[in-house]
Amino acid sequence: LSPASVFNSFFSRQIKERLKNQVIQMKEEVPGFIPGLAILQVGNRDDSNLYINVKLKAAEEIGIKATHIKLPRTATESEVLKCITSLNEDLTVHGFIVQLPLDSENPINTETLVNAIAPEKDVDGLNSIRVQIAGRHAVVVGRSKIVGAPMHDLLLWNHATVTTCHSKTANLNEEISKGDILVVAIGQPEMVKGEWIKPGAIVIDCGINYVTDDTKPSGKKIVGDVAYKEAKERASFITPVPGGVGPMTVSTVESAKRFLENFKPGEWIIEYNKLNLKTPIELYGETKAKVRLSALERLQHQPDGKYVVVTGITPTPLGEGKSTTTIGLVQALGAHLHQNVFACFNLHLTGDIHAITAANNLVAAAIDARLNGVRKFSDIQIRRLWRLGIEKTDPATLTDEEINRFARLDIDPETITWQRVLDTNDRFLRKITIGQAPTEKGHSRTAQFDISVASEIMAVLALTSSLEDMRERLGKMVVASSKKGEPISTEDLGVSGALTVLMKDAIKPNLMQTLEGTPVFVHAGPFANIAHGNSSIIADRIALKLVGPKGFVVTEAGFGADIGMEKFFNIKCRYSGLRPHVVVLVATVRALKMHGGGPTVTAGLPLPKAYIEEDLELVGKGFSNLKKQIENARMFGVPVVVAVNAFKTDTEAELDLISRLAKEHGAFDAVKCTHWAEGGKGALALAEAVQRAAAAPSSFQLLYDLKLPVEDKIRIIAQKIYGADDIELLPEAQHKAEVYTKQGFGNLPICMAKTHLSLSHNPELKGVPTGFVLPVRDIRASVGAGFLYPLVGTMSTMPGLPTRPCFYDIDLDPETEQVNGLF
Repeated sequence: LSPASVFNSFFSRQIKERLKNQVIQMKEEVPGFIPGLAILQVGNRDDSNLYINVKLKAAEEIGIKATHIKLPRTATESEVLKCITSLNEDLTVHGFIVQLPLDSENPINTETLVNAIAPEKDVDGLNSIRVQIAGRHAVVVGRSKIVGAPMHDLLLWNHATVTTCHSKTANLNEEISKGDILVVAIGQPEMVKGEWIKPGAIVIDCGINYVTDDTKPSGKKIVGDVAYKEAKERASFITPVPGGVGPMTVSTVESAKRFLENFKPGEWIIEYNKLNLKTPIELYGETKAKVRLSALERLQHQPDGKYVVVTGITPTPLGEGKSTTTIGLVQALGAHLHQNVFACFNLHLTGDIHAITAANNLVAAAIDARLNGVRKFSDIQIRRLWRLGIEKTDPATLTDEEINRFARLDIDPETITWQRVLDTNDRFLRKITIGQAPTEKGHSRTAQFDISVASEIMAVLALTSSLEDMRERLGKMVVASSKKGEPISTEDLGVSGALTVLMKDAIKPNLMQTLEGTPVFVHAGPFANIAHGNSSIIADRIALKLVGPKGFVVTEAGFGADIGMEKFFNIKCRYSGLRPHVVVLVATVRALKMHGGGPTVTAGLPLPKAYIEEDLELVGKGFSNLKKQIENARMFGVPVVVAVNAFKTDTEAELDLISRLAKEHGAFDAVKCTHWAEGGKGALALAEAVQRAAAAPSSFQLLYDLKLPVEDKIRIIAQKIYGADDIELLPEAQHKAEVYTKQGFGNLPICMAKTHLSLSHNPELKGVPTGFVLPVRDIRASVGAGFLYPLVGTMSTMPGLPTRPCFYDIDLDPETEQVNGLF
């Protein structure tokens, strides 16, 4: 071997080893991070395939994750550009190559493709960065036939005024300082100093020089002809050495290092009211977007932030302001205290509820289709018959045994629990008769419509953790029992795959922002009585990763703490494995006066006089409800901050009394809030109290063991949370408890369905009722969602319109397209 080849082989090994060590260091500093290289090929040229295999092997040897993307020869220019755009936006790809020459049947402009590559990812250095050359003063340092002389001619041909310098040029620093464009290829390590460079100049350093460096294992390092650290402070653009003009692997590693410098985990700083939405998102208009689940995978190694749940005391029919408190709190934490923060709400957006309605009603249709028999086989059913060894295509020719083998369901119509749903309040759909058409041949039965958010599919959406988990949960949903008493699921109906397709977009959380720029996930909306009334686990998980360990995620639990908070802990946190740090308990003077014996509060009517005049005695009596809800929250081992939502009719004495009593009875802190009027500024004291509480010691624990009998789990909730003396399972409830236990569902958590207007089952009993036995009239199962829900009292799952519906006030301004009358 020649001395030159030995020398090159030696330094090649050294470079490879150095790169490998740099990759190892990056992985240690950021667990889960891997430098990524993509190679985009069009067609199937043998020489390109060979060259790509060499590149893939080289990348693998130093720890780079290399991906080979192969487009067919039929690919068009627009299709290739779309792929390049996707790679530009992919945060896991730090460098990529378009393999040339292209092998396509269609005309493709190569220059257009390479110029579409993001410059920071262009490891082959083919991108023509758009620099105005004509009329600029270019200085070329070096006159070799390889770089200097060709560069002089190229720049001159592009109408630049060119000066060529070399090592003997007098006053070299002065000549260099005149250059708008500077090309250096002189072969002298760091000869061109940073102070020589004209501010804003474009610098291309072609030099590769080895100099002594005792800190390196090899004793050497590579530098360019320009003093890079000094020069980058003055130049508008500079090619680094190594990495600027160099091997693919070097460029990819350097690009990955630059990526980590700009995107440090846990140090996300949001610029409020100037959100620049990045992928992975799917825009829905100008004000909202869906976030792809790939975000959670990308952030899986990021530590979680602090988890805060906002709940309330037993409310008046008007509500006490949990949602406004949640918004005020996150705006205070974010825009005013400059913390990374997300809010997570359960509400309908972007057609999610329509997907749930369609999926729910598909199940209902499948039940009745199976119940009434199959009249004509589809291709997939015929293939199933053949697998069973039944070579028939006419349903009428099947024997009883063959029908049983094929259908296997034998649904008992009396046990069907699955109802159709609609997202419209319509009391006349609470009980209906279906199947009355002559074509149904007498297969009519009594059924009902529920409101869409009451569908078990909504609860599945809120509790699922991934597409795979959602597919499994949708398949587990029990719709009826067979005549033998066996549970029949949507998987048995053969509809679960189609349900997953209908729900594939609904599973992605919806991203919005508050008026002050705080990001908000709005996702899922299960009923808070027959379901658990909380936003989705997926939205919370993504938000907790995004805010990082010092940030906050604030989510709201439906209704009062005895319902929404209890289910947040015992159902949602049990399934998600997430640990809450703080409970924010919202209270109002108005609600405490009601619990203290004040007049009835009716929605739509003016408040009685007692609620708008100072009455410390009434507030003091009603404090019993707040005290009980503080106890309920502390039962789970989480610190409680009371947010006193202050209205203009409240007096300072009333507000101070609530705060004092709350702190005396176990609240970590209690503060007055005016966020409804002042936004984040009005919740600053609350935000500071939440910060302190999140840093305090806590010991989160669940209320009951899933292995306990169904009746015992219900009793624990009734006695500890509601204050009941005992429970009474009525005959139907007792029967269901036995059936579900026999069917294997006895170990599911409990989701109590009761009124939110009282701690008891009677909405008229305010304060803290005592001496009552909680009657459970029925128990139903949401097996896919993963809970049993006992029914306490009468639960309407289809709201009706009032005598004066709000649609009278709703209209559209045709000129501004402004919707009026919604609020």
